[in-house]
Amino acid sequence: MKQNVEKLYQISHKPSRKIIGLMSGTSLDGLDVALCEVRGDGLETSIKLIEFETVTFTTDFKNEVKEIFSKKNIDLEKLTLLNVWIAQEHAGIINLLLEKWKINAAEVDLIASHGQTIYHAPKSLHQQQKFSNATLQIGDGDHIAVATGIITLSDFRQKHIAAGGEGAPLAVYGDYLIFGKQGEDRILLNIGGIANFTYLPGNMDSAEIFSTDTGAGNTMMDALTQQHFKGKYFDENAIIALQGKINDALLVTLKQHDFFTKPFPKTTGPELFNLTYLQQAKKLSSTQNISIEDTMATLNKFSADTIVDAIQKTTDAHKTYKLFSSGGGIHNPLLMKDLKEALPNFIFDTTSALQINPDAKEAVLFAILANECVCGNGEYLQNGIKGIPVVSMGKISFPN
Repeated sequence: MKQNVEKLYQISHKPSRKIIGLMSGTSLDGLDVALCEVRGDGLETSIKLIEFETVTFTTDFKNEVKEIFSKKNIDLEKLTLLNVWIAQEHAGIINLLLEKWKINAAEVDLIASHGQTIYHAPKSLHQQQKFSNATLQIGDGDHIAVATGIITLSDFRQKHIAAGGEGAPLAVYGDYLIFGKQGEDRILLNIGGIANFTYLPGNMDSAEIFSTDTGAGNTMMDALTQQHFKGKYFDENAIIALQGKINDALLVTLKQHDFFTKPFPKTTGPELFNLTYLQQAKKLSSTQNISIEDTMATLNKFSADTIVDAIQKTTDAHKTYKLFSSGGGIHNPLLMKDLKEALPNFIFDTTSALQINPDAKEAVLFAILANECVCGNGEYLQNGIKGIPVVSMGKISFPN
């Protein structure tokens, strides 16, 4: 153990560190693997993306995870087995990519593994008085560390909850460190399964930072695609949605959940926004018989409208903002068109303009969290910001 601690100490004092960030979202499309070079810590952090690849999950992998994903009642043995198996699969992907990139594992200082979210249960969703916020990500860090030979940080969301947060969104920490800019008010919008954004004030005052989930991003559109189009996992280029028409009655009903009236910041997941939610909304609006295309068009607009509503409620209509988008939703032309039309005082770009591949952004942000855990002190953020506890996140697993 002493040898491992000494190695960690040495890593923390290096002028730069090579860190692999891993992200597997609720869309289950694949594992994002970002090899980063990170210098400094806190507000002195700088990051360079050296390599990036999204490794598509096999159908078998997706089916195994779907057996327990976002379900209240599952096979406990399967959950236990998958905790190890997912870690082994992720470690195998890392080893293959390092070989492909011609990089020796000894050259990599740390792995930052988000894990696979199985269930997200903020108190606002489960509403059980004696229980607090909770979330569960599996893919055990010890197995990744042993299988790769690299010190691994994992399970980042637990400390956030322990310190009073809801376990999400965590992007705010990395967003502030590497994307804030003096004199420019910025919005960092990530459209994954769930959409979230971070507001970064141009005065760089950390007390004014704001971050929240907005509601469904791609999750309901992806689920509808998978239900009705065999072999397809998402509405590529919004082809399905563009063939339909928005159903106003369904759209209004989809927006009526009390999640949208709760104060910011807040968090949610596919535990709420799923096909059951859609079916209930169709029943309430008497739209059970509308076409799949009309349903998809309406879901697309639902995601756009709820993102716009959250941003408008928390920004000044008389100010100009730069909005940098990331995540799978940026590849949906209809969704992005609606966002741009509804937010005329926002200048749109992607995080490519900030030298970060928009598909890699979340994996990069977990690399930053790992860097802060090992090298930082958290002094870059003020205490007392609602939903943003000043904590070091990530459990450390040694390879031996």
